[in-house]
Amino acid sequence: MKSENNESAPDHHIADLGDAQIDLDRSRRCGFPEVIFAEGKTTATMVKIFEALLRNGADVLATRVSEEQAAGLLEKYPAARYNAVGRTFRIPGEGRKTEACQGKVTIVTAGTSDLPVAEEARETALWTGAAVTMIQDVGVAGPHRLTANLPLFAESDAVVVVAGMEGALPSVVGGHVACPVIAVPTSVGYGASFGGVAALLGMLNSCASNVAVVNIDAGFKGGYVAGLIAKNVAKQRQLH
Repeated sequence: MKSENNESAPDHHIADLGDAQIDLDRSRRCGFPEVIFAEGKTTATMVKIFEALLRNGADVLATRVSEEQAAGLLEKYPAARYNAVGRTFRIPGEGRKTEACQGKVTIVTAGTSDLPVAEEARETALWTGAAVTMIQDVGVAGPHRLTANLPLFAESDAVVVVAGMEGALPSVVGGHVACPVIAVPTSVGYGASFGGVAALLGMLNSCASNVAVVNIDAGFKGGYVAGLIAKNVAKQRQLH
C-alpha cells in the first residue's frame, strides 16, 4: 500500500534504525526474536538494536561478541550475561513471562577444545527456554565415556553434538537416542582436517538416520535448531 507521496507506508513490525532494520515480528512468525550477529558492528549500533528489541519485550541474544564489545555493553547493561568462552551476550526482556520449561536439550562435546562452539550452542538453547544439560569430552577415542553418560540424555528432545577432527561422534550418539541429533563440526584438528571441512563431510555422510548438520563452528545454529525442536515437542506434551 502506498501513501499519497508514493512512499511505502511504515511497517510497524520493523524498527528502522537507519543502519539496521530490526524485525520485531520474528518471534510470532518463527518462535524466537531476532538474534544479533555482533562481528563488524559498533557498540553504539548494538545498543540501538538492543533498545529496539527490549522496547518490543524481546529477550536479547547477541553472538560473536568480543571482550572489547562486551566491556562497553556491560556498562550500559550491568545485569546482562556475557559468556566470554561462547562469546554470547544476553539481556532478559522486562516483559518476559515465566513459562514452563520449553523442552530438554543436551549438548555433547567430543573434546575440551570444542568448548567455545558448545558454549555458544548452550547459551542459545538456554535463551530459547530449554533446560540444557552439557556433557563434555566424550569423544570416540574413549567410547566408554559416552556410554557412561547415556542415562543423562536418553530422554532429550534434541541433542547437539559438537566435534572436530574426523567428526565421528554425532553418528555414534545418533545410534543411541530416539530424537534429532544436530551435528556441529568445529575447526578443531590437525592440518588434514582442513579447518573443519573433514568433520563437516564426515557428519554429512553419517549413517545414523537422525543426524542433521549445520555449518562449521555454528554453535548458534545448533542451539537454535535444538531449542526450536524442544519447544515444539514440549508443546505437544502439554497438549497430551
